[in-house]
Amino acid sequence: MDSFKKITADDYRLLKSFLDRENFHACDYSAGNLVLWSDEYETSYAVAEDTLFLRFRAGNEMNFTFPMGARDLPAAFAWLKAYCAESGTPLRMNLVEPAMFERVEAAFPGEYSVEYSRDNADYLYHVTDLASFSGKRYHGKKNHVNAFLAACPDWTYEPITDKNTSECIEMARAWCKLNECCQDHMKHAEMCVLVKALGLRATLGLTGGVLRTGGRIVALALGERCGDMVIEHFEKAFSDVPGAYSMICQQFARNEAGGALYVNREEDMGVEGLRKSKESYRPAFMGEKGVLVPKAGPGA
Repeated sequence: MDSFKKITADDYRLLKSFLDRENFHACDYSAGNLVLWSDEYETSYAVAEDTLFLRFRAGNEMNFTFPMGARDLPAAFAWLKAYCAESGTPLRMNLVEPAMFERVEAAFPGEYSVEYSRDNADYLYHVTDLASFSGKRYHGKKNHVNAFLAACPDWTYEPITDKNTSECIEMARAWCKLNECCQDHMKHAEMCVLVKALGLRATLGLTGGVLRTGGRIVALALGERCGDMVIEHFEKAFSDVPGAYSMICQQFARNEAGGALYVNREEDMGVEGLRKSKESYRPAFMGEKGVLVPKAGPGA
C-alpha cells in the first residue's frame, strides 16, 4: 500500500506544523502553495520518522522534496530510500536549497550531487525596497506609480475579504479572457488555482488586496506569510491601466508584508518577459532550487 496521500485543504494545518520547523525561502514549501497546486502537480505527502515527505510530478518524472522537519536526517533518508526501493521509484529530490544540500553533504559526504536551475530560482526582495521604491534604481518604478496616480486619482486599496471575493473572481476571469489563458496550459492552470485560492483564502491564511478605481477592481495581489517572508503567489492587473502592476506591487508590500523582511515573488520559469520584469524590481537575492540525485557508485 502506498504511504503517500493526496494533499487537500484539510491537510493545511498538518503541513504547516512541519514546514514551520524549517527556515526555507522557496515558495514551494508553503502550506498554502502545496494545497493550491496539489491537483496540477499530483502532490502527495507521507509522515514517517517524525518527518514530512512530499512527492510531486513534474512532466513525466516523479520528484520528492527535502524531508521537512526532520530531526534525524539519516533516519529520514533511510525511510525514503526504502520507499523508493520498494516502489521502484528513482530517488530524485527536487526544490533543494543550498542550505538543504549542505545538511545532506554533512550527513552523507560525497554520496549526492545537486544541479541548480536559474529558471526555477525565486526572486526575493527587501520589503522596504518594494514599499518605498526609493533611490535611483527605482526611478522607473516611481514613474509607473506616478502614471497610475495621474490616471486614477480616485484610487483606493482595500484588503481582500469575503465581501469582495466574488468581485476578485470576476476580475480574474476577465483578465484570463483578455490574456487568452485558455490557449496556454500554465496560464489557464494558474488562473484556476487563483480562483481556488480566493475561495480558500481564510482556510489557508492567505493575505492580499486590490486596487479599485471608478468602482472597478483593476489589480489584485494575494500571498502567504511564511517565516521571515511573505510569498506573493498571485499578482494580476489590467494592462490598459497605466502603472497598475507597479502600484499593486508597492501596495501589497506596504499593507500585507509588515513585520517581514522579504517579499518572495516566485520564479520566472525561464520566460524572458517575466524575467525582465522581476529583475527590474531589484531582488535582494535569488532563492536557488536544485535537483539532488545519488552519485553513481558505492554508498549511493
